[in-house]
Amino acid sequence: MNSNAAPILAVPTNIITGFLGVGKTSAILHLLKSKPANERWAVLVNEFGEIGVDGSLFEGTHSKQQGVFIREVPGGCMCCAAGLPMQIALSQLLSEARPDRLLIEPTGLGHPKEVLEVLTSEYYQEVLALQKTLTLVDARTLSDERYTNHATFNQQIAMADLIVGNKVDLYREGDTAKLANYVKEHAAPQTEIVLTQNGDIPFALLSGPSANHLLNPHGHHHHHHHKLDKPLASELPLPESGFLKAENQDEGYSSIGWRFSASKVFDYQKLSAFLLTIRAVRMKAVFITNTGVFGYNLTLDALDEMELDDAMESRIEIISDQQHDNLEPNLLDCVLA
Repeated sequence: MNSNAAPILAVPTNIITGFLGVGKTSAILHLLKSKPANERWAVLVNEFGEIGVDGSLFEGTHSKQQGVFIREVPGGCMCCAAGLPMQIALSQLLSEARPDRLLIEPTGLGHPKEVLEVLTSEYYQEVLALQKTLTLVDARTLSDERYTNHATFNQQIAMADLIVGNKVDLYREGDTAKLANYVKEHAAPQTEIVLTQNGDIPFALLSGPSANHLLNPHGHHHHHHHKLDKPLASELPLPESGFLKAENQDEGYSSIGWRFSASKVFDYQKLSAFLLTIRAVRMKAVFITNTGVFGYNLTLDALDEMELDDAMESRIEIISDQQHDNLEPNLLDCVLA
């Protein structure tokens, strides 16, 4: 950090976590609308895939001029390798933004316990004031063993100060009671539950100290998907072809994604039709098209589109528990000649 500047002290900090497709990005976009005009907010976002799309989605709707500063850590769980990727990105973000609030979104397949351990380490004890950890949960997934048997899913619930039952408008009878029972069994006794839809979380819920559930300085997980000696696809220069592909695999899921130079303009109609054919747990994208720049967000429920102010390039990331073949030719077919 800049040694000539005043020290950064006690920045209110929230972790906003939850499994794939539960609505974390939508929740942060809603919270950014609640930002007081005179405040500077920082968002540190972690993605499972190597392409990195969330930063472009946030920056396409919020700018530094509006007091919003974004930093990404793509390529898997950001706390791997003793938290080095996360600490570098966080230190750079704090130095640039000098924020009034920090929001941290770990990947839905990341390990929030270790993120919490980094944030409460001695280095950050004076810099950050850890406030409530929010875990978004879609109660409908509690009937699916792919979620309830997944250690990360349960860890996200166990560490929460507040459980946000998101997508409540889509719940069936009994889902809310099922959520209450699951939280009672897997979360700390004082953990509260609120219900919401479209990630619309009231700003007031962020305030209040975190109970720091699950902290254990001796417990560490072991991953191999974040290789510090290998540059991430999000950082590589684009080849002469004007695009590149990257893949990642861990925790029973795989990601595949592409980056395209700004010179590759997509046919909006063809692209819309292509995106509707994708079957995945999660898809995020930013595309420069012949009718404007658009962000896309696909879950098992729906494909959402938002118009963005601008984008440096087009990016797409697909996360699934199944392999996706033959996507690239169909995607390239959407590029205008």
